[in-house]
Amino acid sequence: MATKQIGGANQFESTIGGVTVRGKAHSLSAWFVLALRLMMGYAFLYSGWDKIMAAEPFSAAGYLTGAVPDASPMAGVFAAMGNTPWFVEFVNVAVPWGELLIGLALIVGAVVRLAAFWGAFMMLMFYFGNWDVSHGIINGDFAYMLVFLAVAAFGAGRIVGLDALIEKIDVGGQTLVERYPKLRYVLG
Repeated sequence: MATKQIGGANQFESTIGGVTVRGKAHSLSAWFVLALRLMMGYAFLYSGWDKIMAAEPFSAAGYLTGAVPDASPMAGVFAAMGNTPWFVEFVNVAVPWGELLIGLALIVGAVVRLAAFWGAFMMLMFYFGNWDVSHGIINGDFAYMLVFLAVAAFGAGRIVGLDALIEKIDVGGQTLVERYPKLRYVLG
């Protein structure tokens, strides 16, 4: 996979598996990407906070063992997860706190690619857990997964976000991402 900037700041090109696509983004695209980041950030922050602050503790057991449709390609996996007590306890913590932390990271624009990856992973799991293809294979969970991936791909943390500052931290005369290039996979 090769990606490079061509021409001006709003032009891009990417090659994956020998197929190259080129495009030119409108100057308003940055505002759209920022809006997507903030929207998903708010949705996840609110959802996590609501679960953490609920009068009754969050429990995924019933969902994992009884709410996933039998038609889901992963119905057996969800049932196995729901019948494994230590895994249910893990999910009971990981889902609300994961949502809260993903939402917070997106809102402040810090470690956005990492947060968006985990947000996309959660949406993929919700997609299979809420399996319903009566209107086709694309549903809201799938669409939100793609929004998370777009936020990551566009490096949305650099748009009015802390990632733009984090990347520029001086480490021995180099910026943080020059010194540690692999951080580009989690920042942005």
